Amino acid sequence: VQLQASGGGLVQAGDSLRLSCAASGQTISTYVMAWFRQVPGKEREFVALSTRSGGTPDYADSVKGRFTISRDNAKTTTYLQMNSLKPEDTAVYYCAADRHLSTDSRTVRRYRYWGQGTLVTVSS
Repeated sequence: VQLQASGGGLVQAGDSLRLSCAASGQTISTYVMAWFRQVPGKEREFVALSTRSGGTPDYADSVKGRFTISRDNAKTTTYLQMNSLKPEDTAVYYCAADRHLSTDSRTVRRYRYWGQGTLVTVSS
């Protein structure tokens, strides 16, 4: 599956932004979909994931209550709604996909497919 992330931009603290991850080549209904983010000089970190069934999502503590991951299997698109953005949310955001949900689904190594990243900049 090929992934294309979009929706990044420059916003002010407290604003909202919605990222999209469009998949091509296959339906996403058979994939765990996730979002990660990376700041230059730091490791890529887990943000959120959505299971294949669209059941209970998982979030990093730093975004819980502010970010919402959702998926539209028919449109083969995964979304990340980001509210109450903070300057520390500034990063390149990547979407990722893998067939299986496992105990290491919060790790980069779990995911076989990656989008190209979209930059989110939050000014104070």
